[in-house]
Amino acid sequence: MLPVIAIVGRPNVGKSTLFNRITRTRDALIADEPGVTRDRQYGEGCSIEEQRFIVIDTGGIGEAAADIEHLTEAQARLAMQEADILLFMVDAKSGVTSADVEVANELRRLGKKVHLVVNKVDGKVIDEVVADFYQLGFSDVHAIAASHGRGVNALLETVLSELPKPEAELEEEPKPSGIKVAIVGRPNVGKSTLINRLLGEERTIVYDMPGTTRSSIYISHVHHDVEYTFIDTAGVRRRAQVTETVETFSVIKALQAIEAADVSILVLNAREEISQQDQRLFNYIIEAGRAVVIAVNKWDGLDNETKKNVRGALKDSFHFVDYVKIQCISALHGTGVGNLYTYIKQAYRSSRMELTTGRLTTILQDATTRHEPPMVHGRRIKLRLAHAGGHQPPIIVIHGKQTEALPETYKRYLMHVYHKALKIVGTPIRLQFKTDSNPYEGKKNVLTPGQQQKRKRMMRFYRK
Repeated sequence: MLPVIAIVGRPNVGKSTLFNRITRTRDALIADEPGVTRDRQYGEGCSIEEQRFIVIDTGGIGEAAADIEHLTEAQARLAMQEADILLFMVDAKSGVTSADVEVANELRRLGKKVHLVVNKVDGKVIDEVVADFYQLGFSDVHAIAASHGRGVNALLETVLSELPKPEAELEEEPKPSGIKVAIVGRPNVGKSTLINRLLGEERTIVYDMPGTTRSSIYISHVHHDVEYTFIDTAGVRRRAQVTETVETFSVIKALQAIEAADVSILVLNAREEISQQDQRLFNYIIEAGRAVVIAVNKWDGLDNETKKNVRGALKDSFHFVDYVKIQCISALHGTGVGNLYTYIKQAYRSSRMELTTGRLTTILQDATTRHEPPMVHGRRIKLRLAHAGGHQPPIIVIHGKQTEALPETYKRYLMHVYHKALKIVGTPIRLQFKTDSNPYEGKKNVLTPGQQQKRKRMMRFYRK
């Protein structure tokens, strides 16, 4: 098993900056304000000697005032329980605070190895700054500047030297693999509640306030021997409503999660009208070429008339994508949530379906026989051959004559035919058209000597 290191401390001391520096990513959001990180974020780090480990970024503890901050602290304490070593981070610019003292006392009660990390020492005399923090009662004190990387490698070398070296057979431990599933939707539609229900544990913070989730949280899970990586994302609002800098980056990370995922679950609120933002999110997933499942949340307690109206609205809003599965659920009570696993696997398999040239060409010929392509300048557009061009999404390359003149309505007809014939569920299809080139175009026909003599005799005959 890889060792686990958790970064803890009060808000706004630079924990996420250190997390990004260690993992060499930008997975954790960074902003010059407290309370940006709320859920615990996992990443994989690697030292100079290529010793691998897991690092956990946590929300601030010791200064909770609102309910959401208490939930953030609960997530941080879970990370503290999971970790083998704790990096207790403090701020050199602020000095020792009462919150730091409270956190130090709590960490000592855990009985785990704690390294005190004094951040933001750039431009300061290190010995003078560090001296004040010895009063917290920890002997291992490290001075770093996380934003510039100063002292980070030395910190890791010291911390990892205390861990047992992995056995030879474990050094090549494979990275977790599985179906990557992004949970996306507008704020406060129940994405984090759905994640917790799918996992069977309170893994992410659930709070009745839009914007609770800010960063994209990656969570590994195994269900019926199938590995998944769920990505809990921030709610995506209309651009005009996004005012905070932190929320701007949260939206970016949500859209990046869609690009990184194999399947996206678009969560809708059954108690609200389907908005243009819901449709934009859906279109973004389709344009990204990702498989999608629609989950209509908060279905419990609705009367039959309301359910009928919601189904009608879904049909009107998404009528052109009849290959997408729509599941009505209650994330809070678990109704219908289990079916999502079935739809996720179906969509994932469809996006990676192996397609043969013979089968694709046969479907194409049947489609053109039932409904011939239109005429262009008095000549019929001819489609003669189809073959696979890629996966995620499935790409079908069609060869023929004058394909550049094929209208969009006929292209949609062919996509519908392929979806139905191949039984593709939940994933879009990309059609690419190639016009066959004329091998004699631009070439002059050179006559042989015999043909030239024959041409002369013909010309003399016509002159007479």
